[in-house]
Amino acid sequence: MVGVQPAAYIPEPEFGANGSTPRKKAISNPYLHRLQRRHFLLFDVLPIFGTAAAFAFLAVHPIGATEIALLFSMWLVTGLGVTVGYHRFFTHRSFKAASSVATALAVLGSMAGQGGLVSWVALHRRHHECSDREGDPHSPNLAGDGLTGRLRGLAHSHFLWMRRHEYPNIIHYAPDLIKNRALVRVARLYYYWVLLGLLLPALVGGLVYQSWEGAVSGLLWGGLVRIFVLEHIIWAINSFLHMFGTRPYESRENSRNGGVFALVTFGESWHNNHHAFTDSASFGLNWYRLDPGYWLIKMLSVCGLAWDVKIPSAERMEARRKPENGNPVPSTTA
Repeated sequence: MVGVQPAAYIPEPEFGANGSTPRKKAISNPYLHRLQRRHFLLFDVLPIFGTAAAFAFLAVHPIGATEIALLFSMWLVTGLGVTVGYHRFFTHRSFKAASSVATALAVLGSMAGQGGLVSWVALHRRHHECSDREGDPHSPNLAGDGLTGRLRGLAHSHFLWMRRHEYPNIIHYAPDLIKNRALVRVARLYYYWVLLGLLLPALVGGLVYQSWEGAVSGLLWGGLVRIFVLEHIIWAINSFLHMFGTRPYESRENSRNGGVFALVTFGESWHNNHHAFTDSASFGLNWYRLDPGYWLIKMLSVCGLAWDVKIPSAERMEARRKPENGNPVPSTTA
């Protein structure tokens, strides 16, 4: 998973000698770094203070069923927007969907405040290309050996990398998205969608309690606390699940499964499974592994709103499975 990025920055293409091939896969300049710092402060640091404010505000307005319902419902829909929409649909194209579904997923994913759609997709595709190697924007395994190196790597991959990093050239990594004009129009409204995700719970809180205190409480719990909780759940996949967990399948990076977190991550914690089969709509791969993101995709499929849902065959999964004796399996295509 990747985190927060500029909403819709499209760099000028840099062409090679033949005038057609982009020269650079990643771009770094002061303008981009300013955008990254601004986004980092607004959507990574501010929710920390917003969460602290929510607890302080309990002295003015105690939490009730409305706040709990807003926190859960907004966490659920925006979390699915990121995991099913940004990740499985737009990045990996693991299924096809109706244009109305694509738009809804783009809007809900944007409301999570974890970055503009095109930038998010480009960063995640670069992550898979360079995973746990030079060029990976958020690997925890490139900061040195020993306890100090591991702690420094976890801090970088979980949170600090978003302050400043190379920006992937979206012309190289996300040409399919920038060719879709309707989608780009939705993506360019990223900051408005984030604002909508804050105003909606504030409006509901104000209407339910008929007071400004209710509106503030709704904003805090359904908005800032929700962003804080979802962000750290998603970021833990970047950090902890590239260092700790099980590895049932061969993959060239250090991705791990953390099945105990499957529900709260919408199935994304089957991370080794995902890296082994990047085009799979199911991360759990088997029916008995909890995967709420895949449940949504199956529901959309049953309703005729999604199709061509990709799942690896049993033979393909067996070919990638690590043998119990630890000997490597010959590499196959993912």
